[in-house]
Amino acid sequence: MRHLPAGDYHMGSERFYPEEAPVRKARVSGFWIDETPVTNAGFAEFVAATGYVTLAELAPDPRDFPGMPADMARPGSLVFEKTAGPVDLANPANWWHYRFGADWRHPRGADSLIADMADHPVVHVSYQDGAAFADWAGKALPTEVEWEYAARGGLHRAEFAWGDELAPDGAMLANYWQGLFPFANQLIDGFEGTSPVRTFPANGYGLYDMIGNVWEWTADWYAAPSARPPLRKGKSGSCCELPVNQYRGRERDSYDPACPEMLMGRKVLKGGSHLCAPNYCQRYRPAARHPQAIDTSTSHIGFRCVIRDEV
Repeated sequence: MRHLPAGDYHMGSERFYPEEAPVRKARVSGFWIDETPVTNAGFAEFVAATGYVTLAELAPDPRDFPGMPADMARPGSLVFEKTAGPVDLANPANWWHYRFGADWRHPRGADSLIADMADHPVVHVSYQDGAAFADWAGKALPTEVEWEYAARGGLHRAEFAWGDELAPDGAMLANYWQGLFPFANQLIDGFEGTSPVRTFPANGYGLYDMIGNVWEWTADWYAAPSARPPLRKGKSGSCCELPVNQYRGRERDSYDPACPEMLMGRKVLKGGSHLCAPNYCQRYRPAARHPQAIDTSTSHIGFRCVIRDEV
């Protein structure tokens, strides 16, 4: 783990997606954070010690999914499948498919293995799976404010974890999708899917894979800007500022308004993944944020942990 001292920074961005705005001053107490996302090897130690069973290894309860066909009540998880050509980018069902038997040990489906992926980030972990690991390890999942502070690596208002250019002089500094998503990955970074942790350079705080590779769970409920409490004025009288270590959000504000029949809380994901692409999801940035239902796992979501300083 790396220790980050208490400090402040400018959180958010006003150049990309509306849910990242406005740029506001955030203050963070000191904390330790994992250098890398939790790996398959690390998660295997947890499972061996506790016998823990992940959500993807359990059959979904039809009561939680109104209208779900009975034959879908089998263990599994969402797996990305590259399309044969251009598709409607407004419909993620074109590339996300529920695969029976997909879980952290079988990232592509029942017939896949992780024998040669011990140092890859663990995937197919739900929010409760990440929280259970953190509790076992004597740690916690980071807040959104903590995570973004760490991802920025000390850079002031930079759009990326290394500066303001995605690929300075053509250098690949993170695992993301080069080419047209979801069908033409040029593999300039060398990876079709996840990559071993520490493959790409660390940021200014010595942290790896804060950008790309896998999305990471945070402890905060997701809320659109319209649902957040008003920002307060800073000491100078200028706007805008968050209280220390805030904003944490409320579960009821996190429900997906597009699915009013499913009152499932959504947490904030940070960092983007190997599926983020210039033509589709430019979320390979510290300010980027995305809502994810806590009952859902996928082939591109992992997590890392923190230990907060005693105050």
